[in-house]
Amino acid sequence: MRLIVMGQQAFGKDALSKLLDAGTDDVVAVYCEPDRDGKPIDPIKEFALEQGLPVEQPANFDDASALETLAGYKADLMVMAFVNVFVPEAARDTPTHGSICFHPSLLPLHRGPSAVNWPIIMGATKSGYSWFYPTDGLDEGDSLMQWECEIGPDDTVIDLYFKKIYPSAVDSVLAVVDHFRDGNPPHIVPDEAQATYERRCVKKHARIDWNKPVGQVYNLIRGTNPAPGAWTTLGGVEVQMCDSARLPGDGVSGKVADVSDDGVAVQCVGGRILIKRVRPAGEGKIPASEWAAAAGISKGTVLGE
Repeated sequence: MRLIVMGQQAFGKDALSKLLDAGTDDVVAVYCEPDRDGKPIDPIKEFALEQGLPVEQPANFDDASALETLAGYKADLMVMAFVNVFVPEAARDTPTHGSICFHPSLLPLHRGPSAVNWPIIMGATKSGYSWFYPTDGLDEGDSLMQWECEIGPDDTVIDLYFKKIYPSAVDSVLAVVDHFRDGNPPHIVPDEAQATYERRCVKKHARIDWNKPVGQVYNLIRGTNPAPGAWTTLGGVEVQMCDSARLPGDGVSGKVADVSDDGVAVQCVGGRILIKRVRPAGEGKIPASEWAAAAGISKGTVLGE
């Protein structure tokens, strides 16, 4: 089959590499976002150029010339591997078999741009990914295939996405194309009554409220690790909480309950959070015990003010 691969960053590059290594299909072009001033070249673009593949970077598909260029590749399928730009129907339907798109959740759950963060923050115990037939709605459309995995009680975004979802999803791109080659790709119709949508998880969502139940605080820290990064304040100065663990214990919420070589234990409702590593403003990550010594933190110090 003649394929167009549309994507960005490491996932797009690795999906492209998987298809090229298989050698079963002919990748006729690679589409990615336009270059940004001051930003490094996108890994998928760099890799595609190394492989001698045509690279297209239209700002949008609003004009006829962009659609004509797309049609000129006479593709059978467009594989959309990690795409943040809106691709209209006219472009999606240009290949003979249309387009198929990747999303890192079990659709229709967690539609939106932070589909790995929010399940962890919300305390979900499973996630996965979907390859779906994109429509004009955000992450809407029937799914071709889905893959499910457990979210462990201590999993961070790194654990869930990079160690579980990512490697399986890259491998699955071959099965995705096989479905179309076989001529009868499945359609899994979403139950819209179960659909959820969450907006992009940004810094304002990652501020810690130490007066919340310990489970909620722990989920927020691991669900924003490494980005956007859960944070609190000490004397009005921001500090990011990185690695952490849950501990039992009672006391006044928001107060430091203990400082040790293991880190800084902070009281929440129904338990404590042991902060192991932090990132003070303008600095790199350091052990929380080192931060505590430098900042004069001791038992009874109040965080979040």
